[in-house]
Amino acid sequence: MTLEWWHWIVGGIFLILLELFMPSFFVIWFGLGALFVGMLLLVAPGMSFTGQLLFWAIASTTMTVLWFRVFRRIRDKTRSGTAEGEAIGEVGLLVSDTAPFARGKVRFQRPVLGSEEWNCVSDAEIKAGSRVKIVSVEGSSVKITRA
Repeated sequence: MTLEWWHWIVGGIFLILLELFMPSFFVIWFGLGALFVGMLLLVAPGMSFTGQLLFWAIASTTMTVLWFRVFRRIRDKTRSGTAEGEAIGEVGLLVSDTAPFARGKVRFQRPVLGSEEWNCVSDAEIKAGSRVKIVSVEGSSVKITRA
């Protein structure tokens, strides 16, 4: 059994398009590996079927490992680890009243942790229109006090 260069190219494109329907971001690397083998066969034809499969497996595995171990780690910085340093002390305007055990809303001039408006809680009653500052980040809301 012999596969031509265009078989690998078509298979690679199919696998890359298959990634559009699968939310795994995993199949794309096997498609890129197939494209790589197809281009290699286009430049240097005559590789055996076993060599083609071996080269495809090595290329796909290498790209997958590089993505998940090296490149993705650089990009995978979450905001939760930086919440304390970035948000604490930010001053905003209270949009709706808040009281103990009652949620309010606070709006900031510039986005804090990616949003201009946050749900908030406080230990004291604070009326809308007051200036407040963030004391801590608690899940999907912020704890505030008067500024």
